[in-house]
Amino acid sequence: MAAPGGCAPPQLDEMVDGRGRVRPHWRGLLGAYSSLGYAAVAERGRRLDRAFEEEGVATVLAADASGGVARSRRPWRCDPVPLILRAEEFEALEGGLAQRARLLSAMLDDLYGPQALLREGVLPAALVVGNPHFLRPCRAPAPQPFPRLMFYGADLLRGPDGEWRVVADRCGGANGVGFAAENRALLARVLPEAFRAVQVRPLRPFFDTWLDGLQNLAPAGVDNPRMALLTPGAKQETWLEHLLLSRELGLELVEPGDLTVRDGQVFLKTLRGLRRIDVILRRIKGEQSDPLEFNAGSGVPGLMQVLRSGAVRLVNAPGSMLVEAPGAAPYHAACARFLLGEELRLGALETLWLGDDESRRIVQADPDGWRLRSAFDPGLPVPLGALDVFSGRGTTPPWMVAATRPMAPSAAPRLMGERLDPAPVALRMFLARDAGGAWRAMPGGLAHVLEGGGAVAGPPPRRGAAKDVWVLAEDGGDILGPAAPRAATLPIRRSSGELPSRVADDLYWLGRYLERLESIARLTRALLGRLLRGATLPRELAEIRALTRCLHAAGLLDAEVAAGPADGNALPRAVLAAAGPSGAFSGLLEMVERPQAAVRDRLTHDMWAAFAQLSQEGRAGLAAGTSGLDSLVEAMGVIIRACTAVAGIAAENMVRGGAWMFLDLGRRIERATTTARNLAHALDQPPRRMEAGLRLALEICDSALTYRARYLATIQPAPVLDLVLADPGNPRALGYQLTAVKDRLAEIGGADDALAATASVLAARPQLLVDEVLMEADRDAAAARLPDALLALESETAALSDAVARRYVSHVRARALDEDESGGTG
Repeated sequence: MAAPGGCAPPQLDEMVDGRGRVRPHWRGLLGAYSSLGYAAVAERGRRLDRAFEEEGVATVLAADASGGVARSRRPWRCDPVPLILRAEEFEALEGGLAQRARLLSAMLDDLYGPQALLREGVLPAALVVGNPHFLRPCRAPAPQPFPRLMFYGADLLRGPDGEWRVVADRCGGANGVGFAAENRALLARVLPEAFRAVQVRPLRPFFDTWLDGLQNLAPAGVDNPRMALLTPGAKQETWLEHLLLSRELGLELVEPGDLTVRDGQVFLKTLRGLRRIDVILRRIKGEQSDPLEFNAGSGVPGLMQVLRSGAVRLVNAPGSMLVEAPGAAPYHAACARFLLGEELRLGALETLWLGDDESRRIVQADPDGWRLRSAFDPGLPVPLGALDVFSGRGTTPPWMVAATRPMAPSAAPRLMGERLDPAPVALRMFLARDAGGAWRAMPGGLAHVLEGGGAVAGPPPRRGAAKDVWVLAEDGGDILGPAAPRAATLPIRRSSGELPSRVADDLYWLGRYLERLESIARLTRALLGRLLRGATLPRELAEIRALTRCLHAAGLLDAEVAAGPADGNALPRAVLAAAGPSGAFSGLLEMVERPQAAVRDRLTHDMWAAFAQLSQEGRAGLAAGTSGLDSLVEAMGVIIRACTAVAGIAAENMVRGGAWMFLDLGRRIERATTTARNLAHALDQPPRRMEAGLRLALEICDSALTYRARYLATIQPAPVLDLVLADPGNPRALGYQLTAVKDRLAEIGGADDALAATASVLAARPQLLVDEVLMEADRDAAAARLPDALLALESETAALSDAVARRYVSHVRARALDEDESGGTG
């Protein structure tokens, strides 16, 4: 690695001391790896990669080198070799960072309050009033004072002298704590031998302490506060971090559109009405919290006024990114003496603010020894050389620039193939304020390998594999968490209406899209089976025509192909094209995938894995299926089995609450409409050829085996129609779907619900259709008259679906945040 001046900087090795000996705290881990053998450790590393892929953990990267905003995703990687901290080393870091958190909290209180730091000249005013993260509405008087900083993170590097230094403060949200917990959980699952060899402090007590502190924030008189994590949404790169964190803390995961302010309080909009929210862990930018005060066009209108009144607590309060400014770093020591009466215990990278004359002269005298960055954003570099800033030829004035002296980071071992290689690392640590007001550090954190090498002067833009961070437990020391939280006795609740309407919307359409994919795959498989038989009989031609009509109605085939000759070449080509990369099947898979991320917090691990398997195997099958019709038949089988697996896991693993109800409601409504439509096309035959339509009806409803068991080989309209339309024991029958729709709507809206009453009327219709056929002497002719009635039933079911959407899942979404934002919070 090259230093700014051209010479190679010294680099401290975390594992090996200056005499080439392994440091004592690394010996237990290396012994475990040696016992396993490094080939086995490498295999565990590959298993770890696969585990993250199965969990769907991904990191977002810039997709182009031209500075565009396109993004791409790659699987999250965690090196199986952790970064190890000794117990006494961690204690020193915790003490220094806790003092720093107290300082930054006091600075926020002062800068948004009396501003004594500015009045006494301790901190230059330009670093505050010129900072875009200084949110002036946050200075409005608050009848009920509120804590502005409750969670804090810091990026650190260890220098050549062995001392840790702060590179950047993270007061807006400090993303990464959820990933740190996920790293620990998966590494412990894949490499348990390492944890048996080394006594590592667990992470769970930190989350318990943090949760206890959040509960203690609740407004006066609230014994059992309802708490939520406010996220910008599933389209943001930090979404998975927010999901993991909400699960660790047991918080409701909500978006701005899920919340509303009424009568001076914040409420979550659910299917059963409004539910009060008392504490919000904020993970959206501060200026996007309240459009009434920040004019950002998004957020929760009126949220800031509720915060000031004390009816809700936000962690951290909007405007907290103000004290992350690198330009303020040179003044932190003076601020600590002024506000705390203390000297700083933990150093930071040497930084100067170029709004100061003396600092400009220092940097100008040695421009190659410094790196410039924004005075207000820790990770934002300045695209100018130092001399351009001083000459005035640049567009950035000096007061908006900070200069930091680069430092070579320490190197920690990482696994490369089947050996350990040193690589530079950066560490992010997290602290939370407990119920007593003391700052507690997570006994671990999130480390990253730094790509590219070289000295570092700010948050590294290129980060490689993550690392779990281990804090060694002291021998014989007890690990203590907070006492059990004091809360009122919880009443037993089995309600199904606590689901936010946005989540119900996504689950409902997830169920519909899943069923739509399975239905079209079954129709396609049935069509391909006939096309592959070669010589086509008149009965099979009639079945092919009926299937092409079904697939045209489903959007897979266009009208010209559906109306063309059943034994021509256009139909096979069209079906193969639908399986191509930009074909209809890929679009269907995307439709199934789209709502999954937004409802992931409602899905069990097995359920999520089943959806991931559906995507992976479905796409792999389609890629193989484009080679020929026989391969495409296998691909349809893969998709059908994967869809059935998802449905089976939902039936067995999901609690019969709001999430399951709306997922099942979507599936049942979609299956009812498609079954009615497909049966109408199958039965659209002349009476003399009705047998072909009846056989196809059995196949479409996957009921041929049951029919043969009951009636042997004789095909007649009445028993076939009873099985596929009205049999209450057939989960593929049309009546079964409509009865399930009626039951779901009654569970959601109550027994007297108007929509449930409408569904009850529809559920009785299939049996009436069968009764009409039974009353006719010529039952083939009676069956031939059913298509119009079935299409009318499809239309009425679709109208019921629209009514369900209007009542339960239609809502005004908050304007989407820009997808190219970094996901930082303020």
